[in-house]
Amino acid sequence: MDALITQATSADERRRGSKVAVLPIGSFEQHGAHLPLTTDTVIASVIAQRIATDYDLFLLPPITMACSHEHSTMPGTVSISAATLYAVVNDIWKSLQASGVPGLIIVNGHGGNYVLSNVVQEANTTGRNLALFPVREDWHQARTDAELESTGTEDMHGGELEVSLLLHGAPHLVRDGIEQDDHSAPERPHLLTLGMAGYTENGIIGKPSLGTAAKGKAVLDSLSRSAAAHLSVLSKADVPVPQLTAPEINVGE
Repeated sequence: MDALITQATSADERRRGSKVAVLPIGSFEQHGAHLPLTTDTVIASVIAQRIATDYDLFLLPPITMACSHEHSTMPGTVSISAATLYAVVNDIWKSLQASGVPGLIIVNGHGGNYVLSNVVQEANTTGRNLALFPVREDWHQARTDAELESTGTEDMHGGELEVSLLLHGAPHLVRDGIEQDDHSAPERPHLLTLGMAGYTENGIIGKPSLGTAAKGKAVLDSLSRSAAAHLSVLSKADVPVPQLTAPEINVGE
């Protein structure tokens, strides 16, 4: 995880002079028996580091606990309230503005952090200040580009997408046995009421057996390309898509 946390100094950021910061936000929640509680935080950090590197942005350390209330009955899950997450992100943005960085891309690694949409919407009533990334269209494009076999509906938690990103970015975090954890629950009409426990016993909804490091790299490459459009909106100018693929990220090596 250390490799995903910025080592930059104040002098480094002064030289960089970026007007956009990147804030990864994950969660600390169950991901079955073979993936870590930090899965969403690691994934958000892998994505954030990639786009910060590709576009020379100010990388912030991750927020590691967020809104995981749908997992609350499962061991290991720790949440903060939506109001707390809202306040923390808003405070970070205000602090960035004070230091001369008006733009912020929030890289969200957990679907249950619904309040982040409200943070971004409200901040942008005064201008183009914040962007939430990846959005649904970015994930859809990444799935297509990486030729994932499962859909976003089928692959909700701990499945092909997340395992692939971990196998590429932090393979040592995926424990033996994950390929036996496939669980199907594509229809989840009462998720907000019943939580995850209402639809899965093993904590997984998806097919982790389909995950590969190659797919994870292709997903990350696609997301990096998609980030250019978000940066263009924030900067009110065209941002070129990087031509070179960033080196593979292997945490802890």
